[in-house]
Amino acid sequence: MGKNDLIGGSLWEQYSQKVSDRMNNPRYFGELTEEDAKRLGGRLVIANEGAESCGDTVRLFWVVGDEDEVIKAATFKSFGCGTAIASTDMMAEMCIGKTVDEATKITNLDVEMALRDTEDQAAVPPQKMHCSVMAYEVIKQAAAIYRNVDVETLKDKDIVCECARVSLQMVEDAIRINDLTTIEEIADYTKAGAFCKSCIEPGGHEKRDVYLVDILARVRAEMEAERNPEGAKVDDFVTLSIVKQVKEIEAVLDRHVRPALAGDGGGIELDDVQPGENDGQVYVHVKYKGACKGCAGSVAGTLGFVQTMLQENLSEAIRVVVA
Repeated sequence: MGKNDLIGGSLWEQYSQKVSDRMNNPRYFGELTEEDAKRLGGRLVIANEGAESCGDTVRLFWVVGDEDEVIKAATFKSFGCGTAIASTDMMAEMCIGKTVDEATKITNLDVEMALRDTEDQAAVPPQKMHCSVMAYEVIKQAAAIYRNVDVETLKDKDIVCECARVSLQMVEDAIRINDLTTIEEIADYTKAGAFCKSCIEPGGHEKRDVYLVDILARVRAEMEAERNPEGAKVDDFVTLSIVKQVKEIEAVLDRHVRPALAGDGGGIELDDVQPGENDGQVYVHVKYKGACKGCAGSVAGTLGFVQTMLQENLSEAIRVVVA
């Protein structure tokens, strides 16, 4: 099988040689049976896992020793892309010789690191990191089956970045402890957002419940409030020039508002920005486009949504008006 049979030639240079080798010649592809388990003096465990984002699935086979809970053998069957095959093959190898508890500590980053040719060069393109996540998740499934417990009890809670298995608490702590102000700094400190980037903001190949841009804005606002316990909040947005205000508003509309409206065939454009007369408010005039024009919900629901997004991300002094 040639390299272009598995992935596009333009992407090939982003894959390590180890990934290429295991794509074409996996070491642990196959099934284990009850006869194998009996011969090795252990228990057969079979687990399945799938990735909704790409349709890949994997089946993992373990033989776990009866007396020591050591994984005596591990194989897999995969129905998916070459990256999934390579990642799961490496994962199976890493399980062998470990106890079940030790195996559950293997992360997708461990798998990706093991597939690198050199320490400083990623083994796969960022958008393919989810394949190693699937290898990580199937270990959890196998351990849950072996322990006869709900797999949710073994999974990390509140994961923000699936690629790097970074939790919400880890991101919040990194922002606070290191006074981080940018998404790039979050990636440097935690690895969140460093791979497929779906967790950074809406629009990536996987939808998330919460995004790094929102976490950063919220935590920074909380930090600012903590630094000003008297409530003397300095509203920098109000003091900006109209040109800079327009730029900030357009950025929020692009990031938080337009993608949401586009899903229903609607849209919005900024018409004008005007400071209020002696009331300290900033009036943002907008026009609806597409399905939003004439929609009954746009009068209250959409207007409220737009105003909330601008207030949360820029200033509570903003008032949105339909032009």
